[in-house]
Amino acid sequence: MPLLVNRRAALAAFAAGSLLASMGAVKAAPAEIRVDWATYNPVSIVLKDKKFLEEELAKDGIAVRWVQSAGSNKALEFLNAGSLDFGSTAGAAALIGRINGNPIKSVYVYSRPEWTALVTRKDSGIAKVADLKGKSVAVTRGTDPHIFLIRALAANGLTDKDVRFVLLQHADGRLALTRGDVDAWAGLDPIMASAEIDDGAVLFYRNPAANSWGVLNVREAFAQENPEIVRRVLAAYEKARLWSVEHPKELAELLEAATKLPPAVIARQLERTELTHGPIGAAQKTTLVEAGKALQQAGVVAAEVDVPGTVEVLIDPAYLKPGL
Repeated sequence: MPLLVNRRAALAAFAAGSLLASMGAVKAAPAEIRVDWATYNPVSIVLKDKKFLEEELAKDGIAVRWVQSAGSNKALEFLNAGSLDFGSTAGAAALIGRINGNPIKSVYVYSRPEWTALVTRKDSGIAKVADLKGKSVAVTRGTDPHIFLIRALAANGLTDKDVRFVLLQHADGRLALTRGDVDAWAGLDPIMASAEIDDGAVLFYRNPAANSWGVLNVREAFAQENPEIVRRVLAAYEKARLWSVEHPKELAELLEAATKLPPAVIARQLERTELTHGPIGAAQKTTLVEAGKALQQAGVVAAEVDVPGTVEVLIDPAYLKPGL
C-alpha cells in the first residue's frame, strides 16, 4: 500500500511539473540584464551612478551590465541584435525601428526634450531651411535628428534629394561642421549645446513640437518572458527620474562627469530637457502618429504602413501605471 501511495504521489508531482513547465511557470530568471546609458538620457546616468537597479535585482542574484548607446540608431541596433534588453531612443526612432521589423516595445518616458535642431556656422550664409538646397548636412541615420531634418525639409518644400546627406555619428557630425566639411548639421544635445557654446554654432531652425519623446524600449521577447523584471526596472527608473527632478545641481554634476563637458554646456542641455514624465501612454501615441504620418507624406515611410496601428503595437503602458 505505501508503494502505491508513493507511486501516485510521484505521478501527480510529475504531471504538475509538466503542466507548470508547459505554462512557462518554471522558467528561470536571467542571470544578467543588459541596460544602456546615454548622454542624451540624463536619467540613465543617474540610474547607473546610484545603483538603484543593482540594489533592486541583487536580492535575486541578477546582475546588471551597462552598455553605452551613442545614438538611437545604436540602441536600436543593439536591441535588434539581442545585445541589449533595454535601450534609450527617441520615440520617432523607435517607431521607425518597429516599422522596419525591430521587435521592441516602448515602455517608459525618460524625458521630453528639445534635443535636436538644425545647426550651422556663423559664416555659412544659412539662415533658414530653404537655404539648405544644394548644401551638405551631417546627420545620423535612424535618429530623432534625422527624422527632424526630413520633416523640416518637407515642411519647406524640399526633400532629401535637394540636399546632400553626410552620414556620421553625432559627435563626428559636430566635428565635420566645425571643420567646414559640411554646411549644416542635424544636432543632438549635449553635443549640440557644446557646439553652441564652444564653437559659436547657430541653431538656425528649431521646432520643439517636432522633437519626439525620449523613450525606453525593451526587447519584446524579454518582456514576454520576464514581465515582473520589466516592472522592477521601470520602478528603478522612476526612482532615478524623481531623484533627478529633486536634485538638479547633483544631476548636472553627474552629467558633467559622464560627458566630460563643462557646466555651461550641461546647463544648456538641461534647459531643454523636461523630466516630469515617466509612465508612457496617450500623449506619446499622439506625437508618434503625427511624426509617422509626416514621414509618410515625405516618402520616408511607405504609404501602405498602418502608422496608428504600429504605434499601438509599439507603446505598452502596462508595466508602469501613473502614480506608481
